[in-house]
Amino acid sequence: QVQLVESGGGLVQAGGSLRLSCAASGRTFSSYAMAWFRQAPGKEREFVAGITRSGSTTNYADSVKGRFTISRDNAKNTVYLQMNSLKPEDTGVYYCAANVYLTAIKGNYGYWGQGTQVTVSS
Repeated sequence: QVQLVESGGGLVQAGGSLRLSCAASGRTFSSYAMAWFRQAPGKEREFVAGITRSGSTTNYADSVKGRFTISRDNAKNTVYLQMNSLKPEDTGVYYCAANVYLTAIKGNYGYWGQGTQVTVSS
């Protein structure tokens, strides 16, 4: 079992930056690949970025490549999402999720945080 708590969301102007954090409970954080998903109003929850258990491999949605960076600190049981050059279309609730392997398919993730709101104004 792992519990996830996101933080770092907020309101930012277009072109600005935010860093999201997701703190995990338990001593098995390094056993899980981690991912960030987001959900805009009226839309499906979509994959944003993911990272393998060791942090050696990352994967990004095309819409955020070159702007977002996912990283993790296994000693701190935390995964991060650095978001730069934010656009209004990045607005949504951002969730972190854990799974034993990295995948972009949300149905494969059994553990989710409660989400943190990111709003990008134009």
